[in-house]
Order: sequence, then structure tokens, then C-alpha cells
Amino acid sequence: MFTGLIEEVGTIAALTADGCSAKLLTIEARIVSEDARIGASIAINGCCLTIVGIDARKLDFQAGSETLSRTNLGQLVVGDAVNLERAVAAGDRLGGHFVSGHIDAIATVIDRTNADAWSTFWFSVPGSLTRQMASKGSIAVDGVSLTVVEVESDRFSVALIPHTLAETTLGQRQIGEAVNVETDILAKYVQQQVEQQKVQKPADV
Repeated sequence: MFTGLIEEVGTIAALTADGCSAKLLTIEARIVSEDARIGASIAINGCCLTIVGIDARKLDFQAGSETLSRTNLGQLVVGDAVNLERAVAAGDRLGGHFVSGHIDAIATVIDRTNADAWSTFWFSVPGSLTRQMASKGSIAVDGVSLTVVEVESDRFSVALIPHTLAETTLGQRQIGEAVNVETDILAKYVQQQVEQQKVQKPADV
């Protein structure tokens, strides 16, 4: 479980073929490598992966074909920046929202408006996901916990403060680029319950 509060921006140091369709991602990091251990979970652009190798400040992660095809990790090249967050520890303050690290879809930046040091982004997403969004609700974009501003049938917007733009990869995102999106886990449960109630037939009297 994660919070969506990015601890640092790491760098893709190497990408190695790992079998027919998998890759070994080597990421150079300063903060998240401090107490890294084999088997620990790290959110990379919001996608939960397991540490399989450690060499000082370089951490290795295995990403299978499913992960590579359904997240923007499959588009990474050496030198790219990625958002990193360690799993939340019991008793820590939960400053963002509950983020599972399981990506729902890849979204596309379709508009970016800059005003002073702030930016408003619009992302296009599958229409099925917008039913799990609400204005002022939470969303994770590339692992960053954000507040939804507006929601339409197949897109949503967020307003990013200067700190977020400077301390995460979102400040580098431009129109046409892909981001990972995870909707609020609580919204998923609510949607499931509502849909189940719709299909349930009244009990016989």
C-alpha cells in the first residue's frame, strides 16, 4: 500500500531483456535505496514492483509483459526519470490517499495550461474509469496523489501546484505523453456495490 506522496525522482540506469517479453529495470535512486531490501515493494510511476537486486544505489525490478503493456513502464528508455515511493509503514501519517500500486489504465495528456507557476492538465481515459471519479475526489497519476478538478465522460483534469511540478515527473509531461492512472480504491468498492444492487432481483415474498 502507498500514499501517492512521491519520495524522489529516480533515473532508469539500464533496461535488460529478461526472457521473451519481460524486462529487468535498473533504477538509480538515493532515498528509496537507503533501507532497500530484496523483496520490498516500490511504486515506480505508481506501479508496484518488487526489488530483486541491489547494488549500492541501483535497484533491480522485474517487469512482465502484462505490466509493460498496461503501464507506461513499457515506454521507458535509459535516462528517463520515474517517480518513486516506498510502501507505507504501519503507523505512518497517510498524507495522500490509499494507493494500491495496481494501475487501472494508461491515460494521455490532451491539454496543459500553465498560469504563473501552476499547471492545469487534462487527461483522456477510458469512459469506464470516469465512473470511479468525482470532482474533489482523489486520483493517482504516475503514482502522484492528486485531487480531481473536473470529470467528463472520457477525461478529467487536475491542477498542479509548483511543488508537485518541481518534485515529480509530472512537471515534464507534455501533450500526447502517457501516464499511469489508478482511481481511488474506495470508489471501486462503491461502484461494485451499486452495480450489484442494480442486477439483484427482489427476494420472493
